[in-house]
Amino acid sequence: MHARLRELCEALEETEVERVERWGSRAAPLLVAGHRLFACGNGGSAAQAQHLTAELTGRFERDRVPLSALALHAETSSVTAIANDYGYQHVYARQLRAHARAGDLMICLSTSGNSENVVEAVKAAHELDVVTWSLTGPGPCALESLSDEMVSVPAVSASTVQEVHLALVHVFCAAVDERLARLAPSKAVPVPRAAT
Repeated sequence: MHARLRELCEALEETEVERVERWGSRAAPLLVAGHRLFACGNGGSAAQAQHLTAELTGRFERDRVPLSALALHAETSSVTAIANDYGYQHVYARQLRAHARAGDLMICLSTSGNSENVVEAVKAAHELDVVTWSLTGPGPCALESLSDEMVSVPAVSASTVQEVHLALVHVFCAAVDERLARLAPSKAVPVPRAAT
């Protein structure tokens, strides 16, 4: 077996996949009740954050109601304006303060677990009573002490960490769909967000 694939298999075996399944199961009733899920990361992790939100607003493997999920890097005018006026470390935190409400969720993806803009977003989330779950590479890292929960991938290369993160994104989405399928039909339609 190619060394990269061997590293990937070993990392998958040693990653706490069940915790991510629990996140998806916990997220499902919150999302159908009108809460939002925010996702953030940088580079490849940003692409995976957007992959996650696309699976939730569209569909994963079965038809279901659309769920509110936003990738914070994808609003390019906001990102560039905030970076220009306040600094790149605030591009996610400031958007979160604008859009998030208590009880919402945020998933952070960071191979290092130390990206300053992601760390600042988690700090803002705590101020707003937003639940934070982080996917990282091997610790220790800043997100470990700041996040409500974290799953770290024990791999040396950042690319392997990102490959496992993508698998975990799919595990999360599958758990959301499974939980929604078990909910009563009356809970299958999202409730509008309360005015604030």
